Amino acid sequence: MNTNPDVDAWFDAYDNPQKANVQRVRELVLSTDARITECIKWKSPTFVFAGNIASFNPRSRKHVSLMFHTGARIPGEFVGLEGGGDTSRYMKFDDAEDVEAKADALQAVVRAWCAWKES
Repeated sequence: MNTNPDVDAWFDAYDNPQKANVQRVRELVLSTDARITECIKWKSPTFVFAGNIASFNPRSRKHVSLMFHTGARIPGEFVGLEGGGDTSRYMKFDDAEDVEAKADALQAVVRAWCAWKES
């Protein structure tokens, strides 16, 4: 996994009841494709490959919220990807069990992003 020390430091300071779940989502995204990197943008961990893939909403305390910046343009249909409009989409995870239940769906979205940007 391509972890970034700046993101590690962000997590060290992150005080949120969803912290462990946010970290697990981070692991899932980064382990999906070795080309994915991470950085801090907009005061939040952001995943990158040929553009910004997704960022966490760090203020969300009742669930993990991961925003796919141009999620509406990712080719395909994906379980768990929510939202309307022309641009962003979200995946929400209620707790650790929900993260694991949606792990395959999350990684499918990330793989589709990488395939789309690679083509």
